[in-house]
Amino acid sequence: MRKGFLVVHKWLGLITGVVVFIVAITGCFYAFKEEIQSLYQDYKHVELNDDPYLTPSQVAHIADSIYPQQHIHSINYLGKDKALEVMYYEDDTDTSELIYDAFYVHPTTGEGIKYVDLTAGFFRFILDGHYYLWLPEELGHTVVATSTLIFFFMLITGLILWWPKNKNARKQRFKFKWKETTKWKRKNYDLHNILGFYVISIAMVLCLTGLVWGFGWFAYGSYKLLGGEKSIVYVEPDSPSLKGQAALPTDLMENNMDEMWRRMMLEYPNADNIEVHVPHTDSSTIYISIKPDEGTHYRTDYRFFDQKTLEEVEVNHLWGKYADADATDKLYRMNYDIHIGAIAGLPGKIIAFLASLIIASLPVTGTLVWWGRRKKKKK
Repeated sequence: MRKGFLVVHKWLGLITGVVVFIVAITGCFYAFKEEIQSLYQDYKHVELNDDPYLTPSQVAHIADSIYPQQHIHSINYLGKDKALEVMYYEDDTDTSELIYDAFYVHPTTGEGIKYVDLTAGFFRFILDGHYYLWLPEELGHTVVATSTLIFFFMLITGLILWWPKNKNARKQRFKFKWKETTKWKRKNYDLHNILGFYVISIAMVLCLTGLVWGFGWFAYGSYKLLGGEKSIVYVEPDSPSLKGQAALPTDLMENNMDEMWRRMMLEYPNADNIEVHVPHTDSSTIYISIKPDEGTHYRTDYRFFDQKTLEEVEVNHLWGKYADADATDKLYRMNYDIHIGAIAGLPGKIIAFLASLIIASLPVTGTLVWWGRRKKKKK
């Protein structure tokens, strides 16, 4: 059985090694994205005067006057002493054209600060590698998801192979015992074996949280297996009062959007950011997301209000109010924060970074182990 597991482990490793290396090393870079970007994105920080904040409709008019050809997706109030973020997002699946831009505006004067293409830049390049290996989206997504699933089973076979046969073997499994005479092959084998053991639990968590995005069947199945009862698919509800009715006049819709923004600002005075989504159809709800904490996303409240009556519209999927989530819903909503380590703050991100670095080394040291044995057999 041990020889059989060794064969499986070896060939799966050779097949997926390059993919695992790329996904892990890009994960290292992405772990501290927000911290690194804060060092050079000075345009997000502003000096405020005593004037009140601009309302969402006022910001929308300013943005439309400068970029009339763009369709505003949302307006994000990023918190004290920070610029407002006007988001433009359109994903045309027919033409594969993606518009994902941000326009930063001073929150009290309305002065335009900077227009940023969010599909470009270093971290977007890293993210595309992490998700798609820089391949066409559908192909790259499938390759990454499949390789992640295979790597999860490799971790299991790796643990079986690591398990000591006897007491003497156990001494070499937990710590490095190198001498001056220790050859590089032994050192490489220990790096693969010992570091692999210490990172295996974190690697499994990273795999499982990654597979939630990788396969729809895995996301749905794992949620239901844990006892989840809601839909995991985000659906924005329509305004009940406008079904089959004429659209609201633009000025009334804008007044209502501003009114709900004011209510949310009062209800969440210490929120990290409040994002107001401009209704994209005549019957859409006024959708506002409120992120209470800096650094994590799982406690975000997603709230929907009837355009006309301003009554709250409840949803039967995960992306509603955090207070309405049960234990399984909360765990599922934590998926992203767990994956990047943010769930445990800065220490968690450091752990995720180091774990990803070790995972990236495993295909390298594993290949060297295989190559050394191959040469030995030839001799």
